[in-house]
Amino acid sequence: MFSSIAAALANTLADGGWRAKARPSQLPPEGDWLGWLALAGRGWGKTFTGSGWVHDLVETRTAGRIALVAPTAADARDTMVEGQSGLLRMAPPWNRPQYEPSKRRLTWPNGAIATTFSSEEADRLRGPEHDAAWADELAAWNEPQSTWDMLQFGLRLGSRPRWLATTTPRPIKLLKEILAREGRDVVVTRGSTFENEANLAPTFLAAVRARYEGTRLGRQELNAELLSDMPGALWQLAWLDRDRVSKAPDLKRIVVAIDPAVSNNEGSDETGIVVAGVGGDREDYVLEDLSGRYAPHEWAAKAIEAYRRHKADRIIAEINNGGAMVEATIRALDPRVSFKSVHASRGKVVRAEPIAALYEQRKVHHVANFSTLEDQMCAFTSDFDRGRNGYSPDRVDALVWALTELSGPQQWSWRTELR
Repeated sequence: MFSSIAAALANTLADGGWRAKARPSQLPPEGDWLGWLALAGRGWGKTFTGSGWVHDLVETRTAGRIALVAPTAADARDTMVEGQSGLLRMAPPWNRPQYEPSKRRLTWPNGAIATTFSSEEADRLRGPEHDAAWADELAAWNEPQSTWDMLQFGLRLGSRPRWLATTTPRPIKLLKEILAREGRDVVVTRGSTFENEANLAPTFLAAVRARYEGTRLGRQELNAELLSDMPGALWQLAWLDRDRVSKAPDLKRIVVAIDPAVSNNEGSDETGIVVAGVGGDREDYVLEDLSGRYAPHEWAAKAIEAYRRHKADRIIAEINNGGAMVEATIRALDPRVSFKSVHASRGKVVRAEPIAALYEQRKVHHVANFSTLEDQMCAFTSDFDRGRNGYSPDRVDALVWALTELSGPQQWSWRTELR
């Protein structure tokens, strides 16, 4: 047994290991940093870097309780753990961890443990303690701010707990906040797809160069540029920050709007649930974003709880997909709620444009930060096409239904001038 381990170790040393194969930019930076952000294009080697860093921590006994956080549970498994450059493939034979998918856990021979987490379930990070964390594709997280907060609260073991975030950039607020810490407690490594040209298929490189080089999408996905404003977006983050308030005034009317998903499984759309009200100042206030992936009885319970807590006037739900089932689900839990069904007879953009105009005219205020909703708003363009944009704007849909109800001509006669 010992001879086989010694032979495997000798082979690893002869091979040089991760550090010998990594480019200088993929190695941990020097200095007393708290966080390392690898902001790089597709194919740069972000997963290779994260896996190598984690193995380095384990082999040097720098860390023994590690959090692995991905956008979804499938991403954690398929990319961080089992992927081509994941932890299992990157492990040297003499120090290969045992993977227990049911426990979401990897255990190394020296007792170090890494546990996988999903941004779809931020509360799973509430409680566990870690001395290191690898956050993969941070800009694609479902609930970036709440997941990040829970991760940071648990990163408290050892004398110097650290984190590594590997991501292709998107203009989300969390990423901008982390970048603002560069030069203080965060070190940033930037890199393009083409730095890893030696390890990428020539056909892939030729195709992406021909299709995306010089385009805005190429600047983001290949050159890893953080582009602040998306051309054609109906909302701008500057508007939201400009008119944000910490507290709403007394409200004359409050509604809870639902854009229900038709399924509840990995990869399905979210159910949008947004609470908003209109004040005596004739301006609208967005109070809560409760959206998420729920079974029908779960989103109905969430909406009813918000309806009661805010003493709302009405629950509004789009019925294009669920039909009569939507109201039946609500009524099954509470037959007394005031309910109104709405049917989308026009496209998403047409419905959203009048609401975006209210924001531009400073007539809508967000009460606190709704980072996931706001990121979705600022990515929603006037030529939205789900096939091209790659997501369904469920939170935006719920927001639009709520503010349309509050902004209707039956509410304030002056609002008709905006339509």
